[in-house]
Amino acid sequence: MPSQNALYLDLLKKVLTNTIYGDRPHPNVWQDNTDYRQAARAKGTDWPTVAHTMIGLERLDNLQHCVEAALADGVPGDFAETGVWRGGACIFMRAVLQAFGDTVRTVWVVDSFQGMPETSAQDHESDQAMALHEYNDVLGVPLETVRQNFARYGLLDEQVRFLPGWFRDTLPTAPIQELAVLRLDGDLYESTMDSLRNLYPKLSPGGFVIIDDYVLPSCQDAVKGFRAELGITEPIHDIDGTGAYWRRSW
Repeated sequence: MPSQNALYLDLLKKVLTNTIYGDRPHPNVWQDNTDYRQAARAKGTDWPTVAHTMIGLERLDNLQHCVEAALADGVPGDFAETGVWRGGACIFMRAVLQAFGDTVRTVWVVDSFQGMPETSAQDHESDQAMALHEYNDVLGVPLETVRQNFARYGLLDEQVRFLPGWFRDTLPTAPIQELAVLRLDGDLYESTMDSLRNLYPKLSPGGFVIIDDYVLPSCQDAVKGFRAELGITEPIHDIDGTGAYWRRSW
């Protein structure tokens, strides 16, 4: 019989992705379809109009695996996500801490809270082609809205800290000391590289790096370039055909 923790977290994933009521998605740079499809919501390939996350059930399952493994193995450090949209993945991480009675770790919610930065001719070709800033009416979620979303779940407290601003400005001096799980969801080359260069050195041995957008050429180029710079050889594991992760060796 599933434990109360398992039942709570399973239900929370369904609520965060809104697979219960199945809200219609926004059209986006990859998909024009605006009909709810269970398969798309599971894979996180649509942009929901109501749900608090767009990463899908499979990537939420992966996040749960990484967070619970870090807790079980005693990996020191906080949890952070760079690029949070409506806050769903961070809300889920805070919920896991609550479910397991952890009162020490912090969940860092890192975002511009303005949407995507505008690309220029100097940016990665894939970033220019996507032009995600043109969708900031959907992607730009104000800080106060994300705070309210945490509060809706009863999870807005002193274990949640917000770091607003462009990554290039906030991450070099971020007051984050140590991380056990680092989740990147910035889509763009610059956003991914800024996150890795500034936060990966703070990841504890045994900690996890999750790349939500590894399928995107710009994001993949940043990850491969960063790993080559540091000589990182830990294998990268596919999550759902879109996201990927690796675990820092002990």
